[in-house]
Amino acid sequence: MEKRKMRKGLPTWVHYSIMCLPGYVWLFMFSLVPMVGIVMAFQNYNPSKGWFGSQWVGLANFEYLWVIPDAKRALWNTLIIAISKIILNIIVPMAFALLLNEVQNMKYKKTVQTIVYLPHFISWVLLGNIITNMLGTKGILNTVLGAFGMEPVMPMTEPSTFQGLLVGTDVWKEFGYNAVIYLAALTGIDLSLYEAAAIDGASRWQSIWHITLPGLVPTVVLLTTLAMGNVLNAGFDQVFNMYNQLVMETADILDTYVYRLGIVKLQFSLSTAAGLFKSVVSFVLVVTSYSLAYKFADYTIF
Repeated sequence: MEKRKMRKGLPTWVHYSIMCLPGYVWLFMFSLVPMVGIVMAFQNYNPSKGWFGSQWVGLANFEYLWVIPDAKRALWNTLIIAISKIILNIIVPMAFALLLNEVQNMKYKKTVQTIVYLPHFISWVLLGNIITNMLGTKGILNTVLGAFGMEPVMPMTEPSTFQGLLVGTDVWKEFGYNAVIYLAALTGIDLSLYEAAAIDGASRWQSIWHITLPGLVPTVVLLTTLAMGNVLNAGFDQVFNMYNQLVMETADILDTYVYRLGIVKLQFSLSTAAGLFKSVVSFVLVVTSYSLAYKFADYTIF
C-alpha cells in the first residue's frame, strides 16, 4: 500500500499574519504615515514648500506657546476638567455598582442598569444640542422656572459654572457604562468570604468595607493607570458641541485650541507643536502611572 505524501502547509504565524494584514495596512496608513507631519512643529511651515522645504526653527514654536496667554489658559482648563472627570468617573461608577450590587430584585436591577447604560451610546453631537436646548435661555429649565415666577438661570453662558456642567454631564453620560466594569469585578469576589464574615457577626457595611472594597482595589488601580494618559484629554467632542464665546475663558481646552489654530487660523506649526506637547506629556504620564502601579500595588497590565 503506497504511502501518501502529506503536503506541509504554511506555518501558523503566516496564516495569522495574513489574517491581520488589513489591520497592519490600516495602522501603517493612518497611524504611522501621518507621523511624518510632526516635523511641522519644528518648522515655520509653508504649505507651498512642503514638509522638507519649509524653514526649520527648532523649538521656537514651543517657546512661543509658553508665552501665549490663550495657550496657558487652555492648558489650565484642560487639567481642571480632565482631572475632575477622571476622579469622578472612578468614584461615581464604583459607588453606583456597590449600591446596585445590594439590590436583590433582579428584574429591577437589570432595568436600572439598562437605563443608566443607554446614555453612553448617544453621541455628543446630539447630546450637546439636547443639553443646550434644555438649559438655554428659552429652554425647558427656564420655562419651568418662569412658570413659578423665578428668575431664569444661564448655566450655558456662565463661565463660573460651565466647567462643572461639562464634568457633571460627562459623568452622567458614562457612569452607567463604567459601572459594568465594577459589577464584573464584584462577581469575581469569593462569596465564601461574605459567609465567613456573616458567621463572625460582621454587618453588611463591615463586609463591604473589609471584603468588597479591597476586592475592587486591582480594578481601581487598573482604571486609574489607564486614565492617567487622558489627563490632557478633556473631551473635544463634548466641549466643541457645548461651548460658546461667552464661556471661552473656562471652557477652552487644548484640543479646541489646537483646532482653532490649525483649522481656523491655519497656523499649522503652532497647532502641531501644541498637539505634540500634549502627546509627549500623555506618554510620560502613562509610563509613570504604570511604574507607580507596579511599585505600590504590585499590579501589572502587560
